[in-house]
Amino acid sequence: MTDDPVTTRLLRRALPTIIMLASLLIVVTLASALYLGRSILVPIALAILLSFVLLPAVRGLRGLRVPRAPAVLIVVLLTFGLLGAIGSLIAREAGQLAADLPRYSMTLREKMTALRAATGQENGLSATFSGLFDMADDIGKALQPAATTAPESAEIGTLQRPMQVEVQPARTSVLTTLSSVAGDILHPLATTGLILLFTVFILLQREDLRNRAIRLAGSSDLRRTTAAIDDATARLSRFFLAQLALNVAFGVVIGVGLWLIGLPSPILFGVIAGLLRFVPYIGAAIGAVLPLGVAVAIDPGWSMVIAVAVLFVVVEPIAGHVLEPLLYGHSTGLSPIAVIMAATIWTFLWGPIGLVLATPLTVCLVVLGRHVERLWFLDVLLGDGPALDPPETFYQRMLAGDPAEAIEQGRQFLKERALITYYDEVVLAGLRLAEADLARGTLDRSRQMKLGESFRTVVDRLGQPRRSWTRSSVGAEAAATLALVGPDPKAAMVVLKPDDLGPNWRGTAPVLCVSSRGVFDETATLMLSQILARHGIGARARPSKGLTEADVRDQGIAMVCFSYLDPISLSQIRLTIRQTRRAIPGVKILVGFWRERDPASLDRLRRATSADLLVTSLSDALQAALDLAQAAPASAKAPSGRRVLKAAE
Repeated sequence: MTDDPVTTRLLRRALPTIIMLASLLIVVTLASALYLGRSILVPIALAILLSFVLLPAVRGLRGLRVPRAPAVLIVVLLTFGLLGAIGSLIAREAGQLAADLPRYSMTLREKMTALRAATGQENGLSATFSGLFDMADDIGKALQPAATTAPESAEIGTLQRPMQVEVQPARTSVLTTLSSVAGDILHPLATTGLILLFTVFILLQREDLRNRAIRLAGSSDLRRTTAAIDDATARLSRFFLAQLALNVAFGVVIGVGLWLIGLPSPILFGVIAGLLRFVPYIGAAIGAVLPLGVAVAIDPGWSMVIAVAVLFVVVEPIAGHVLEPLLYGHSTGLSPIAVIMAATIWTFLWGPIGLVLATPLTVCLVVLGRHVERLWFLDVLLGDGPALDPPETFYQRMLAGDPAEAIEQGRQFLKERALITYYDEVVLAGLRLAEADLARGTLDRSRQMKLGESFRTVVDRLGQPRRSWTRSSVGAEAAATLALVGPDPKAAMVVLKPDDLGPNWRGTAPVLCVSSRGVFDETATLMLSQILARHGIGARARPSKGLTEADVRDQGIAMVCFSYLDPISLSQIRLTIRQTRRAIPGVKILVGFWRERDPASLDRLRRATSADLLVTSLSDALQAALDLAQAAPASAKAPSGRRVLKAAE
């Protein structure tokens, strides 16, 4: 590194650009390697995925005390034999369908003639179908055997047939013919052989490959690395096996249904539907296009077309929304945009086989990202989990000046959980993030005011009655929050009746919630007063200023709650509490320190501040208020004297 300060400053400024260019170069190099090496990489990828599927069968034979090598060979040979039989059956069905295309085109032309007569013009759709008819005629003529001509007579009537001249190409050599034929035959055979070879060796050397993967991932913590790789292997094996079983069953059901409908080549269409279903979101729709087109061609009416459409419309939702969640969860763990991008990229790199392999390969990358620290970015880019934690998402919406989205996410959450839980786990955490930015000096005065207004808007709107809310499924961000937090506290479900309150707590607002001088403390105070009021304890919020006897005369205040996101000095807090006790003799003092202090130090802080109660969450504050507010006789009553607050109220 040079000692020249100017050069050093220029290098620091250029460092982000250099990193970006280097990353771009790495991506381009990797994509080029995948594209140019597809002849080798595709068989390896297929072999790895196939090994995940065949591993349970090998383990089953090993459980029957079959040696490893014979067990692997038996499973692999049976699998490839079955695939070969299915391939030959598909080739025969495809050849028969192609030979029948010219005959089907006549029905299509008749339907298009009727359509033109009905519309009175040749629209774009009919022109498109006309091109398809011509293509079907060409394919059929190419597949039909050449017609033999009868010997021609020298004369037909009084006319003599003209002499026909046929130009034949020069005869190619035997070596040229053999090389052309061998190229078409040997390439798929070589690919199949590579897949077979790699699958056998992956299954035979599974433990050795696992150890090498542990070494690459990091051998400093063998327990953690081994557990991560074993978990990833088990999850991928279960996922691929379940996906294969479901898609095979889908193809079988579609094939049987098409056979019952009377569509020709149902086996071909069933196999295509099962293969294309490996492509999420659009695979099933693409698999329905070809049988629908054939149904349009061979049926003079529209009953067969309707039957085929109904078959796909009924079977696909059952497979996608009923069986998939039962077998391997509601999703593949990939975000929808990642699935579409992966399908596009892998298809560009590896062709049609890349379209089928896109989802399994991307799932492998996401699993690696979740278990290998160095590859964490893969989970962020491709996974379906939220990129930000719920408090971070909430705070980001506040920074963006978009409280409406945060309100909607909160409402979705409140359909399943209590408001106090959302305030504690999301809103208070967002306030802490804002307070941390404020302490770092990254928020100017205008931004502080806008943030405070956004926070108060969210709290005001979420505290309104829910009668106008519509019932719907929990959103993605709300679902993430539901998974983050624990069960609702018991106090969140209790609402006190007036008869349950002690004499000093039956006024209009027996609790006074006072915010400190912090910018965001007003929001915390507003949440506390709102929560107390929802649970039967009247409360009001006010900004921080010295309490005098005139301020509280005839108010019937039983408890004062001080709210601190960023506590000032303990001496100042003690002074404020003394002034409050002089202004309101006998009042209970609760201090809320919302910065998640160590629970072990709470008792020391309570003694240092001389407060009656010291809490770190709204749930604790609510529980303390409920305990103090209940009259002694009422507290001895059965719990039936309380009203339960429903989460979906």
